[in-house]
Amino acid sequence: MQFAKAETQAKQLRKQAGGWLKGLRARAGLSQIQLADVLNFKYYTFISQVENGFGRVPVESMEAWAKALDVDPTDFAKRLLSYYEPELHRLLFEVKK
Repeated sequence: MQFAKAETQAKQLRKQAGGWLKGLRARAGLSQIQLADVLNFKYYTFISQVENGFGRVPVESMEAWAKALDVDPTDFAKRLLSYYEPELHRLLFEVKK
């Protein structure tokens, strides 16, 4: 039962991350196809999958995404970590020593 709850929460967080990414893309004035081109992706559908919560921005391409979306790479990665790995984000950035 606990696993199902965690899985549901993870899906909701990925969807929230996707909405945030979609907003950044819109603010940058890029279509999904244009962003895919900038990132050298063969298929723009990957952008759609991420924005709809069915995928994640791969760690190895976070910096490229951030630059394409004209945001600070460190802030971008930190924000995505809060969606994709909330407990790790909490331990790294919220727990006071």
